[in-house]
Amino acid sequence: MSLSVGTVPSSSAMSVDVENHTLEAEGLNAENHKLKKELGWIFAFVMPHRASVLGLALVSVFASSLVLVQPWLTKELIDSGLLAKDFSALTHIAMMLLGVGFISTLISGLTRYWHTLISAKILFRLRESVYRHLQTLSPAFYARQRLGDVLSRVDGDVAEIQRFALDGIFAAFSGVIGLIGSVGLLFWLNWRLALIALILLPVEWLYLRMMRPRVEKLVRKMRERSADLSSFLVETLGSLKFIQTVAREEEEARRLSSLNRGYLRNLLQLQMTEFATQAVPSTLTSASRALVFLVGGYWVIEGQMALGALIAFSTYLGMAVGPVQTLLGLYLSVSRMRVSLSRVQALTQATADINRNTQREVTCKHWQGQLAFEDVVFTYPGSQQTILRGANVQIPAGSKVGIHGPSGTGKTTLVDLLLRHYDPQQGRITIDGYDLRDCVLADWRRQLAVVAQDIVLLRGTLAENIRYANPAASDEALMAAVEQAQLTELVATLPDGIDTPIGERGMNLSGGQRQRIALARALLQKPTVLILDEATSAVDLAAERQVMDVIDRQFADCTRLVVSHRETPLDNADWLLTIEQGRIVMTSVDGGGSYD
Repeated sequence: MSLSVGTVPSSSAMSVDVENHTLEAEGLNAENHKLKKELGWIFAFVMPHRASVLGLALVSVFASSLVLVQPWLTKELIDSGLLAKDFSALTHIAMMLLGVGFISTLISGLTRYWHTLISAKILFRLRESVYRHLQTLSPAFYARQRLGDVLSRVDGDVAEIQRFALDGIFAAFSGVIGLIGSVGLLFWLNWRLALIALILLPVEWLYLRMMRPRVEKLVRKMRERSADLSSFLVETLGSLKFIQTVAREEEEARRLSSLNRGYLRNLLQLQMTEFATQAVPSTLTSASRALVFLVGGYWVIEGQMALGALIAFSTYLGMAVGPVQTLLGLYLSVSRMRVSLSRVQALTQATADINRNTQREVTCKHWQGQLAFEDVVFTYPGSQQTILRGANVQIPAGSKVGIHGPSGTGKTTLVDLLLRHYDPQQGRITIDGYDLRDCVLADWRRQLAVVAQDIVLLRGTLAENIRYANPAASDEALMAAVEQAQLTELVATLPDGIDTPIGERGMNLSGGQRQRIALARALLQKPTVLILDEATSAVDLAAERQVMDVIDRQFADCTRLVVSHRETPLDNADWLLTIEQGRIVMTSVDGGGSYD
């Protein structure tokens, strides 16, 4: 006789199983913690409006109560008025229905206005918060990021988050209130029919839980395709003159067509997936309602239930179905929101390339303009090439320094470091002996005026563009800057003079006119340090000499740094500065020697 013994799991197998369950639990806890953190970030924008949100919630509760009253009044109108043949009761109940309907309409208009107001305020706070953070990021971030993608996140994704933040709150709140009220009345009217109506609800929830990851994946793809379209339009519309010049319009139109086809393909996939996600719960709901009418109708025929009660039950069932669908849809909408949230937080969690220590910041509005680089070491983030290696130089206040040399040696790097778009990894840069990192950033940047090769002009009037760096400047100071920059002739030709809109980026202006506008802006700013970064490269030699004469005359007391490949802008320089193997070498023009 043989004895059969069952296989007993080994201790190692059991420990692996326990470990797997532990890891799954830890993963679930981490996911829940992440979701709580994300929701905390969102609702931080809602909390300043909590009083208004609470008031709106209370009004919504009252509105929901009025909605729940109407089917009951309808039941009483049928059973106590029509079927009882009591005209007095019929009239009384009908007037009550009219009053409830009128009040519901007024409250509906009030809540819509109030909801729109709060919703807009939250959206604006969200967008402004993201925009303010984007303003702190250095040029390296925008070199890595597509502008169209950034715009897509700041616009579409922020709006999606806002919709969830407020609409989600009220959808959940109203849904819960409506569900509790309607389900309570369903059970009050007939508890057996209520159980039949709600029996398929767990099946709907399980189905939606299964579909949510698929929806989230497709929504992410849709956001990416939308960003691709935005990036294409930003890039090509801003370069349309060049595209026309090289006759590439048809090729770019085909690129747009290809992007549109990709967008449409993903859109259809998402639409069909969302349709399937909603169709199954909707079908199950219809089946439960049909079953309710079948059973309830039989009871009415058999005299076990009043007709008015069945009509009221069916109405409350419809009211219960709406909140159920809303809450299940809200569960699904979390997927959309989290996709948008991850895209927006990728922006808000990006760190600036400069260090801010506001506790030790000093304010000084009367700089002399003496600059110094002391043992400065700098490498661009993500690069292996060191641009500056222990660079040392002192630039006397009020001097004119020409910075020249081949491309890629670090001339623009000096400008970026002075503007504190970046900080050196070692050493320090000082102004009048103060470390730039110890200066209030905005105060310091107001002391610098930059006239670059690419002149930035914004949509607005000529006066607004000149005043941009010093919006508080008086009209007298404005016109003085216009005259000093030799813009008087241009102003005289404009239809509205200095108040004429110049269009986006000043496309209708010549290179020389744009340069003079930038020069007038710098004059109005009254800087301590003036930086000319290839500022005259877009004009001819005669115009270049004219502009430099104006600069040397009007900015004689400023420390002037002139970056140029050409020799004319460097005329009358006190020092010539070059960067050799990561070190700064400054040579006196009058033969007084050099140092590094």
